[in-house]
Amino acid sequence: MELSVVNLDGTTGQQLAVSEDVFATAFREPLVHQVVVAYMSGTRSGTSSQKNRSDVSGGGSKPWRQKGTGRARAGTIRSPIWRGGGRAFPATARSYSQKVNRKMYRAALRSILSELIRQERLRVCDEIQVSQPKTKVMTDVLAKLGLSGRVLLVTADYDQNVSLSARNLPGVEVVEAAQINPVSLVGNETVVLTADALRKVEASLQ
Repeated sequence: MELSVVNLDGTTGQQLAVSEDVFATAFREPLVHQVVVAYMSGTRSGTSSQKNRSDVSGGGSKPWRQKGTGRARAGTIRSPIWRGGGRAFPATARSYSQKVNRKMYRAALRSILSELIRQERLRVCDEIQVSQPKTKVMTDVLAKLGLSGRVLLVTADYDQNVSLSARNLPGVEVVEAAQINPVSLVGNETVVLTADALRKVEASLQ
């Protein structure tokens, strides 16, 4: 299959032949959902923590004798039923990460990229070059390409000028080809790859 390459001035350029095994696969929604959830779970800090009755300070001595006072028996003032006591079932630090096989992860990326092409949300640009790191320059580039809303720009390698120019634009994200992930692909309205970045992505997913 072939994809149209758009020049930086917005005009359509040459056709780029790509592999159907990568960019024309069926959309597997359950797989994509599983991989996206696993990726987002891995970003959770999981540091929530509360104290149980053994963690709360104090409560070492029995508050009153067992019998003869007329009150209910008690062994510590840090019981969960006491004010100032520990939690009965406290939240503890844990890892929310889920295991995803490499084969599943790559299949999910192929599925997402193919669906983006079918929905005409993926564009290939000849190159994305910014002469100087200025937000206004990147705004003009996006305007010439007819892009608005949430946009993901994928470059072949790290470009400092492109990254700095887009950093202050709301809804614009810049990543390298080696760092594309399912959440960024799904969460943006339009995905723009340079021709070199497309080749790198294609090679990594074959």
